[in-house]
Amino acid sequence: MSQHQHKQVFIDGQAGALQALYQPGEAGKPAVVICHPHPQFGGTMRNKVVYWIGRAFEDIGCSVLRFNFRGVEQSEGEWGEGIGEADDARAAIDWLFAQHPESQLWLAGFSFGCYAGLQAAREDARVNRMFAVAPAVNLWSFAFMQGETRPVTVVSGSADEIVPFERVRSSVQGKANICFHAIEGAGHFFPEHMDKMMAALVADVNGE
Repeated sequence: MSQHQHKQVFIDGQAGALQALYQPGEAGKPAVVICHPHPQFGGTMRNKVVYWIGRAFEDIGCSVLRFNFRGVEQSEGEWGEGIGEADDARAAIDWLFAQHPESQLWLAGFSFGCYAGLQAAREDARVNRMFAVAPAVNLWSFAFMQGETRPVTVVSGSADEIVPFERVRSSVQGKANICFHAIEGAGHFFPEHMDKMMAALVADVNGE
């Protein structure tokens, strides 16, 4: 079990230094980059859902990196219309891979963080597996994921008040690489269902 002693680090990004929190895990276990929700609506790496996504991975021994997109808290730069934030995710992947070149590399995102993070992961063969919690498919186009064959875990609440559940469910139908987990009654931020979200997130990977 992780002690959750997160270390603050700064990562070199295209728009300047990116503030991050890093938790080293067990040797040989996967290393996970986690991307936070929309910066212009208060999203940061300290978002409650992002924190508990990190805890879910830390609890199975993974190394975890949460970071702030450009212009958030101590990260340099300014809002990049989603394109710049995908570049930030690429910088985070590079940094974590440098720390753990021997480990599987995973990427997880929450809401807007899925859009930015999955763009980066889609183009990077080093990423073995992806995770999308409440992906904002109604606000951003995920067409770039067409043809993806690597494993993707998608978690969505049936009572999501921001991203319609049926939009998420229909977006994953017929895709053999996607493991879809519906959390009955859960809202966008999983206020009463955080434990179920965490369990669903790692349900497909326990033992890796």
